[in-house]
Formats: sequence, structure tokens, C-alpha cells
Amino acid sequence: MTTPIPKQLVVYDFDWSFVDQDTDRWILEVLSTPLRRELQTLNEEGKMQYTDIVAHCVAKLQATVGSSRQEIEDALRSLPVHPAMKRAVLALKAASYPQTTLFCLSNSNQVFIDVILKHHNLTDLFTRITTNNSHWNEDGKLIITRRIAPDAPKQHGCKIGCSANMCKGEELEAFLAEKKLAGDDYSRVIYVGDGGNDFCPLLRLRSTDLALVRKGFELEQRIKKEGGLKCQVKYWTMGWEIEEHYAEGGIARQL
Repeated sequence: MTTPIPKQLVVYDFDWSFVDQDTDRWILEVLSTPLRRELQTLNEEGKMQYTDIVAHCVAKLQATVGSSRQEIEDALRSLPVHPAMKRAVLALKAASYPQTTLFCLSNSNQVFIDVILKHHNLTDLFTRITTNNSHWNEDGKLIITRRIAPDAPKQHGCKIGCSANMCKGEELEAFLAEKKLAGDDYSRVIYVGDGGNDFCPLLRLRSTDLALVRKGFELEQRIKKEGGLKCQVKYWTMGWEIEEHYAEGGIARQL
């Protein structure tokens, strides 16, 4: 007999999981090939934390290339989102059973995510978005900073390989603990991800939970190399397969 699932949490990474691109790299590919190469080079050198690299390149994009807020936001609006992914998440929101909470847990940043969601009329999709900080200042410049600042008194203690800006496993556990205190105890957690930093939260999932892992990315490699997961794992390549997984698993259905 199938165990009833009255409430479920669906967690989305953003880049290459909810959308079909990497937001940080995309705006540079649209607006400045030299800065896209600089981001790649700095990342490969490994001397700077990745969020700091993005902040550096975006600052140069505005200062030296002269890209405006409008141009940056237009670049973000052009980033591809699979239509089946949109259908899938809207079906989750509309389904009367199970009741679904959607949580975005991303190493992108708040402005990038907000612009894209607004463009696709999905502003109210996620109950919460946990990501890196960003805002437009009075001079119209986009300022990007780490979720956990390098000089913050409390740093995360992750040993699984999360970057210094955020431990996704700790963020997920904190969200679940907060919701449980508020009376939302989820019978099932579904995690949609692709990156190596999504491995840490997957280690914290239960046997009743499900990881939907995008093929061909670092998360798939880490699962196969390191193992240790209790949750179920299914793989996908394109957004239509996510919609298919949701339909087949009874993850979104009307009563």
C-alpha cells in the first residue's frame, strides 16, 4: 500500500536545473565574449571564490563595456527556460494533492533569478529563494555579494565540498527545521539539481525522498563516484522529462 503524501517540498537549483543555462555565464556570453573568457580563466586558476569572480566580471561589464541595467536585464530575459519545465511547476502549484511547496536553492543571485521569473510570470512560484545577495545601487550598478560574506562571524562548516559562499545542505536543513516548527512537516522532498554543490543536500535526504538529477553534469559524476545517498535517484536530460517524472510519480495530480 502506498503511503499517503499530503505535503511535499520540491527544491530547485536554478542554473541548468530550472533554466537551461548558467545565468552568470549567459549574460557575459550575450554581452561580452572577452569577459566570458576572463570568468573562465579566473575560475580555472582557482585563486578567487566563484561568486567573487562573477561580481568582478559584472562590475567590469558595466565599467568598461558600458552595459546598462536594461541590457543586462534583457540578456537575462533571453535566457532559455524549457516550456515543459514551466508546465511542470505550474501543475505542482495547481495540484490539490499533494500540497506542494517550492523552494529555490541556488548559487546564482537574487537579481538574476527575480528578473527571469518575472519575465516568465513566475514571480510567486517559490515560497523562498535562497541565493547570493545582489541589488542595483543608486548609480544603476549591479552589486553582487556572497550569501555568507567572507568576514561574517559565522561561516558554514561543510566538509562535503560546498563553496565558501553557501552550504546548500545546511540551508536545506534550516528551511526544513523552520517549516516543521510552523507545522509543515513534509512527507516527501524532491530535489532537482545538476551541480557538484547539489550533492551535499542530497546526502541529507531520506529513503522516501527523490533526487531528479540532470545527466551530463557534475552532480551525476559525484553520485556515481562517491555514492552514499539514501534517497531515490532518477535522471533527466530535458525539461519534458521532468514533466514526465512528475506525472508518472503522482507528484502533481488533481483530486
